[in-house]
Amino acid sequence: MRRHAFIVVSALVFAASSAATVAGCLSMAGMAEVPMAGGWRMSAAWLPMCGQGWVSAALSFVGMWMVMMLAMMLPSMAPLLWRQGVSPGSAGAAGLGGSRAAAGALGRMLSTGAGYLFVWTMLGLSVFVLGAGLVQAAMRWPSLARAVPLAIGPVVLLAGAAQFSTWKARRLACIGHAAANAGTCAGHASAAWQHGVRLGLHCCQSCAGLTAVLLVMGVMDWRAMAAVTVAVTAERLAPNGLRVAKLIGVVLIGAGLAVLASIALAQ
Repeated sequence: MRRHAFIVVSALVFAASSAATVAGCLSMAGMAEVPMAGGWRMSAAWLPMCGQGWVSAALSFVGMWMVMMLAMMLPSMAPLLWRQGVSPGSAGAAGLGGSRAAAGALGRMLSTGAGYLFVWTMLGLSVFVLGAGLVQAAMRWPSLARAVPLAIGPVVLLAGAAQFSTWKARRLACIGHAAANAGTCAGHASAAWQHGVRLGLHCCQSCAGLTAVLLVMGVMDWRAMAAVTVAVTAERLAPNGLRVAKLIGVVLIGAGLAVLASIALAQ
């Protein structure tokens, strides 16, 4: 696969996954939401639909989560996948020449991407289990439901503060190191898979704060997803990603304070 073909395919995958994500969000928005104590409304994403069991509901959520994560993470992952396919000193350095070299490069790209998506898929399943459990508890105990809106401000504030932490800086450094050494995993598909899993783990940890913000602001809100996509891509690909991460932290802290202020004024 030549560079221009890789760019075209990546753009098409991004466009398709983005369109599917927006369509899924709009579909969920058109469904009836459950009014909860505290004045908020619960999304239908956390409950089985009519005639659907919990297993089917979980599979539906995870399927939508995978498509959503593909759209959100592909802009920052595409350069790494390309480097994974083009190993130093190989025919790929001149455009992945030769059918065997091209097949091997494509296999490494797909294996790395599969390992990466596997980690995010497991996270999506965990998110659904925890979210559905919280929703069931909130439906049973109105006092808990009334506390849910009050948690949004602190969660956003903590996510913003985490952007300034050495833990965040270390996670970004790990991702940068993995990206810089992507071409060294050129041996077998299993090595590429393991590389993708490691990268997925680093990425999930680095995005923990932004993911938490997405969940409390509305996991099926395409505008929130777009904002998180821009934030993740910027802090990964910018020349000084740590500075960008801190700027994102400032925005999040401001948003968290605004949410707390609006709650205080509403009392």
